[in-house]
Amino acid sequence: MVVPLAMGWRHLLFENYPVDPAVLDAHLPDALDVDTFDGDGWLSVVPFTNVDVRPKGLPARLGFDLPELNLRTYVTCDGEPGVYFFSLDAQGVLGVLGARVFQHLPYFYARISLEGEDGKVRFDSRRLHPGDRPAHYTATYGPSGEPFQSTEDPLARFLVERYRLYTQGRDESVRYANVDHEPWTLYPAEATVDRDSLFAASGFEHPDTEPVLYYSPGVDVTATRSKRWETGRP
Repeated sequence: MVVPLAMGWRHLLFENYPVDPAVLDAHLPDALDVDTFDGDGWLSVVPFTNVDVRPKGLPARLGFDLPELNLRTYVTCDGEPGVYFFSLDAQGVLGVLGARVFQHLPYFYARISLEGEDGKVRFDSRRLHPGDRPAHYTATYGPSGEPFQSTEDPLARFLVERYRLYTQGRDESVRYANVDHEPWTLYPAEATVDRDSLFAASGFEHPDTEPVLYYSPGVDVTATRSKRWETGRP
């Protein structure tokens, strides 16, 4: 990331699966450790849309929208918690290229649609990135209960209140960026997933556990540029 960014994250589903930490550890850079909750590691599928993406300081009207689909887990680096992405599928070619070059993140070009349907969100993503494994995800999701603050629930806090993302540079160094936003307002969610080959595309078997589901209408976010991690100097 060349400059800090501002954006909004909207219409999110957090589809969270408890998994054996050893399964995750085999897929992580050596410098990162699996972060666990009650002994479980977690894999999360997160469909949503970015809105008004722009350099920080510019008005929102100059930004662009970018539907996105993530497969992520939760890690620590020298004890500092964060998120690690196995894949990020997004619609915009320029956004994908920019994130790969400047953020060192595993973005893939995809064709994505996100539409309202009977008070719910219909999300469809089909990866079209040249030379990469195909991945297709289709789901309908929405809130199914009363809203609550993520900070009021220990598991929800663990899964969504993350303010740092880690990735690995081409030189195998760990890199990071910080994000800032208000605490999440969440809803219990219901979701019907019709297709999901994200796990297979990243070398995982689909978890056989029941997911914990949350929906959020979204938050406004700022993100720093990507920096090289130096032990003891975040």
